[in-house]
Amino acid sequence: MNQFDKKSQAWSALFSEPMSELVKRYTSSVSFDQRLWKADIEGSLAHAGMLAAQGIISAADLAAIEQGMAQIAREIEAGGFEWKLDLEDVHLNIEARLTQLAGDAGKRLHTGRSRNDQVATDVRLWLRGEIDAIAALLAELQKALLGLAEKNVETIMPGFTHLQVAQPVSFGHHMLAYVEMFSRDADRMADVRKRVNQLPLGAAALAGTSYPLDRERVARTLGMDGVCQNSLDAVSDRDFAIEFTAAASLAMVHISRLSEELVLWMSQNFGFIEIADRFTTGSSIMPQKKNPDVPELARGKAGRVVGHLMGLITLMKGQPLAYNKDNQEDKEPLFDTVDTLKDTLRIFAEMVGGITARPEAMEKAALKGYATATDLADYLVKKGLPFRDAHETVAHAVKAAIAHQVDLSELPLTVLKQFNAAIEKDVYDVLSLRGSLETRNVLGGTAPSQVRAQIARHRARLG
Repeated sequence: MNQFDKKSQAWSALFSEPMSELVKRYTSSVSFDQRLWKADIEGSLAHAGMLAAQGIISAADLAAIEQGMAQIAREIEAGGFEWKLDLEDVHLNIEARLTQLAGDAGKRLHTGRSRNDQVATDVRLWLRGEIDAIAALLAELQKALLGLAEKNVETIMPGFTHLQVAQPVSFGHHMLAYVEMFSRDADRMADVRKRVNQLPLGAAALAGTSYPLDRERVARTLGMDGVCQNSLDAVSDRDFAIEFTAAASLAMVHISRLSEELVLWMSQNFGFIEIADRFTTGSSIMPQKKNPDVPELARGKAGRVVGHLMGLITLMKGQPLAYNKDNQEDKEPLFDTVDTLKDTLRIFAEMVGGITARPEAMEKAALKGYATATDLADYLVKKGLPFRDAHETVAHAVKAAIAHQVDLSELPLTVLKQFNAAIEKDVYDVLSLRGSLETRNVLGGTAPSQVRAQIARHRARLG
């Protein structure tokens, strides 16, 4: 046996010269895919159990494989496992060590499978667990937002359109808008999980295998919802990774929208909220500064995740069936998307719990923008005026308020009556910020009673 044979990869018997060091480094994935080790061992044990049940390997082989895998798991967890670049990836590293420990039994483990269906299975198993962790983090963030909303049901702030003061809303109601967004993100993750949780193992390289495998048994062992039905698609499909990254991108977009508002609200021009000091930083030159670095950075990381989505879509768009080496490039963007989303959700759940509202500043800002103008229009409609006429009438009233530098609610009744004789003293009930809030007592509206009902609904949903 020559030196090349001694150091060869699992597939090298056909080759007359070793892989160049440059190509070895360029094609190796073990530096990043070793995080799949638990999924790799879990999938291998399910495969081995099925091979033994089908009489393809012996009970003694199965026992040796199980003992070897237990030893490997202990070594990896203890940090004593040697990951070798020569062995390319997580799969061959584990298989080589298993063969050292279990001898020929380790060599028999790969019967009826390929690295193509093995890696597809590993990624799905790993991602399934990460989706479950993300679902729990989304729930924690929603609960934190509910806590903030509950404290601020009666807190009045200006609602904006086009970043212009529009109508008064409850700050609690505003927070519930994000609860709705993140609840949809959780729903999307649950839906993606169904398509992630399908078993490719048994598709082998691309055409299936001549061994009498029981793929349904393996799926049951691994807790998967079903078996991929076409061997070509099973090994080459990365839709599930793209779909997950799309769902993650939407979640990060929602984080980014919240971040933008937190940055604005914390600025001196707004002064609506305070973020706990532990989530902010200072300036190296301006001692008065307290910078909202966490929401700013999260806003930037949203672009990072959306970029991974574009990368994965581009990765797949030109691939013929079936497996191609291009697919090695699916892991780093997928791994980074998971890490970024989990870290962001975790820190936001904590940060939201440390937000303090400043009701006085919010109410003052709401009074600046004639936020109850629509309420005056609605009041006139209820007096019999067509809405378009009411709209024009109120515009003239706002002009008068601007000229006198007062709020609509501060205009004397005699002045208001000049715009429409039907206006009576009861108009002041709807022109106040509190009165405006109370009148929005419709399902999904900002009236405090509706906000409390929505908080109760979400609490029951989240448990």
